[in-house]
Order: sequence, then structure tokens, then C-alpha cells
Amino acid sequence: MTSVSVAPGSGTRPRGAIASLAGRIGLLGGLGVALLAAIVVAAGQGQLDVPASEVLGSVLHHLGIDAGPLPSHPQGENTLWQVRFPRVVMAALAGAALAAAGALMQGVFGNPLAEPGVVGVSSGAAFAAAAVIVFGWTFAGTWTIALCAFVGGLVTTLLVYVMSRSGGRTEVVTLVLTGIAINAVTSAGLAFLLFLGDQQAREEIVFWQLGSLNGSRWEYVGVVAPLALAGIVAALLLAPRLDLLALGDRAARHVGVDVERLRIVAIVVVALLTGAAVAFCGIIAFVGLVVPHLIRMIAGPGHRMLVPASALGGAVLLVLADLWARTAIAYADLPIGMLTSLIGGPFFFWLLRRARRTAGGWA
Repeated sequence: MTSVSVAPGSGTRPRGAIASLAGRIGLLGGLGVALLAAIVVAAGQGQLDVPASEVLGSVLHHLGIDAGPLPSHPQGENTLWQVRFPRVVMAALAGAALAAAGALMQGVFGNPLAEPGVVGVSSGAAFAAAAVIVFGWTFAGTWTIALCAFVGGLVTTLLVYVMSRSGGRTEVVTLVLTGIAINAVTSAGLAFLLFLGDQQAREEIVFWQLGSLNGSRWEYVGVVAPLALAGIVAALLLAPRLDLLALGDRAARHVGVDVERLRIVAIVVVALLTGAAVAFCGIIAFVGLVVPHLIRMIAGPGHRMLVPASALGGAVLLVLADLWARTAIAYADLPIGMLTSLIGGPFFFWLLRRARRTAGGWA
């Protein structure tokens, strides 16, 4: 019998790879389960409470599966399918789009402070959408607002990128300060549109500034869903090259990555995701900043895991934040952008302090 010698440590690598794969599957599976649970709970809570078993029963019956109880209240079915489910699905789509955009933007700029809200992309998209409202543009039908929000986000992102880039590098502080300047300009533009618009337009612009999922309809979900899903798929395709870009521009070019083309494509994808998220929901800040950082603490910096996990985490966060917004005060619907800023603001401050301590100061 011939003996086979095994080199020391040769079995460690496969076991480590299997453990890593199991960890990734566990994280994505856990987030997926959390998202389904959040959707069921959120759909059942509100002025008319529907038990979770009846929510599940209603969904199963609509899928053609005769299992579970239907809502016992006479208006339960209409409440679920005409009001709650469109709103909850919209929250999941917007949260996933914003978190994926944040992960993508942090990867392509190579800094932890970049996110669509901080660098002004969200406000740029909202400014373009507000212009559509005030001037009554309908050249693309129901897609006009979403299309203009996408173009506004794209133009704003390109402006921030070009203005913050110097000597072939994009510095963190320059990027954030440029985003603050862009936010100031777009805020002034929104104020001007507020002055020009009539009463109805003013109410809609205020809606943009505060952010809300109130009034979500299946027609809106039908517009946002393909844009958000296309953007997330594109972000997943870019993830391997973002991992190479994390090694530095020179190293990425050495292994065949066209860095400038990658950045331009990523900027377009970020604008697509942000435009889809804010098209009907208004400005929802800090989701794209907070979620990727939380996921990075758990799963590490690899974008192949960071992008899909951030999308799922963002969906969970916004579904729960919207549930809080409409149930915290009886018969009142709080602006969801206010709640995300309330949580994201302190987190951003902590992140700034942590980044400054790690880097040893900005100067």
C-alpha cells in the first residue's frame, strides 16, 4: 500500500474557505429572513392592525396557495394590498438602492465618508424632480420625475467628482466639503423653486425635503423596481473590480483595471440607484453611509459580500424606520428622512471622530 503524505497546513485552507463561504451564506440568509420578517410585521402594523398570520395567509392566497387565515377585518385585504404592501415594498427598494449606492460610492472613491446624501447626490436628484413638479414637465409620462431625478443625480455626482479631484487623487476632506457646497447650492435651488411654485407644488417640494413613503402606490413601485434592481445587479458586477481598486490606482491598473472607466461607470450606477430611491420618496439621508459601515464591521471590506449584504441591510433598515415613522405617534406620519437623519447624524459624527483618530488628524 502506498502511503500518501499530507503537507502541514494543506487542509487548513479548504476548511477556512468553507467556513468563510458558510459565514457569507449565513449573513445573507440571516438578512433575507430579517427582511421577510420585517415586511410581514410592517405590513400588519398601523391604524388597522392585521396579525402576522393573517398577513402571511393573505400573501399565500394571492400566490394560489390555500393556506393560512385571511384578514378577519372587512377592510383587511384592501388595507394590505392597496396601502401597506406598496409602501413596504417601496421602503425595501429605496433602502436597498441607497445602501448599495453608498457601498459603491465608498468603494469607488476609496473613502468611508462618501454616500449619496453627504456628497449632495440625493439633493441634486430632488432638485431636478422639484423642477419637474414646478414647471409641470410631462415629456416622459409617469417616468418624467424618475428620469429627471436620475439625470440630476448623475450631473451632481459628476460635478462632485470633478471638483474634488486634484492631481489624479480624490481626498476625503475635499470630497465631503465639495458635497457640502453642492448641498448648499441645491438647497438654494429648492428654496427658489419653492418661491416660484403654487401651493400644491410647494407641498410636494416640502415632501422632497423631508422624505416620506406616504402615498406609495403599485404604479410607483413598478417604476422604481426595475431601476433599483438593474442598479444593484450592475453594482454586483462591478464588485470584483472595486476589490482590485482598493489596492490603489496603480496596482489596479497593473492587473488590467481601467480605473477611470470603472469610476465613470460606477458614478452612473450610483446616480441610477439614487434617482430610483428618491424619485417618489424624497431625500432619505444617511442610509447609504450607515448600512455599508455596519456590514463592513461584520463581513469585512470585500465588495462581493459588501454590496449584496448592504442592499439587504438597507432594505431591512428602511422598512423598520418607516414602520416607526407611521406608528410612533398615533394618527401621524412622521417624515422618514427626519428619522434617518436623527440616527445617521450621530453615527456620522462618530465616524468622523474615528476616521480622524485613525488617520492622526486631517492636516
